[in-house]
Amino acid sequence: MPDVLGPDYELTVLPMADDYEGTVVASLVRRRAADPTGRAVLYLHGFTDYFFQTHLADHFVARGTDFYGLDLRKYGRSLLPHQTRGFVRSVTEYFPEIDEAVRIIRERDGHDEVVLNAHSTGGLIAALWADRVRGRGLVQGLVLNSPFFDLNVPAYLRRAADALRGPLSRLPVGAVLPLGVATAYGASLHRSHHGEWDFDLEWKPIGGFPVHAAWLSAIRRAQLRLHGGLRVDVPVLVLCAADGLRLRDFTPEARGADVVLDPRQIARWSTSVGPHVTCVRVPGGMHDLVLSPAPVRERVLAEMDRWIDAYL
Repeated sequence: MPDVLGPDYELTVLPMADDYEGTVVASLVRRRAADPTGRAVLYLHGFTDYFFQTHLADHFVARGTDFYGLDLRKYGRSLLPHQTRGFVRSVTEYFPEIDEAVRIIRERDGHDEVVLNAHSTGGLIAALWADRVRGRGLVQGLVLNSPFFDLNVPAYLRRAADALRGPLSRLPVGAVLPLGVATAYGASLHRSHHGEWDFDLEWKPIGGFPVHAAWLSAIRRAQLRLHGGLRVDVPVLVLCAADGLRLRDFTPEARGADVVLDPRQIARWSTSVGPHVTCVRVPGGMHDLVLSPAPVRERVLAEMDRWIDAYL
């Protein structure tokens, strides 16, 4: 069916098995290349996010690569009225929709080469999913954009999250952590504030989604699983900003650094994904590197192209 992004995009709704909140769907958006090569990119978004980065799709289809964006359950196009935004009790809950998206890309649409491109929380999910399906040839490479490999908090708070992850996981869906609202990142992106991008503020609000206790427990379990070492058996590119800043409210410096995650942590844990990892830190990069100012995002896209040409 038609997608909200316009006539170049097609939407397929993927029914999933019901969960503890009821009916579940995921949403697969497709943009076809005029001169396809048999290669496809599947994009996974991050937390408080959905696929809207049409310039990323433009870039790949110009190279003959069909582009797909997957809105995971309870995000964006997939969010249903009875659901809690972004909530899961385990990141493995996302695996069925990634399985189905890859099946469609390979079997229905006939692609023989798939690159999984994932941002932030999507990067963490993609790494664990790829580890689960190693040896099956379902994807040929991972491109991870500022993956959420660790909590950007002081060490004592990480230790507390680790110690409490069991009790946190058993709290009800509605249990929200009192972390307050940080607007630095959202305000640095949206054109109604200090950014250049237009996106749906219901699906991606400036202040982000509330952080639910059980969701945080799920994320921390996934991160510790990665820290213990995965064995992803395809080449992996990890991209992150050169600099990070801790800001709650916008300042101009937010448009030249990662104000969500610590790039040093991303670089540290990147080699835990598998044996073949390239890590590139991009000066002037923001958290979503492809939403950085134009010269920076052009560098990011060039790094992706160079790596794909070299290894795939």
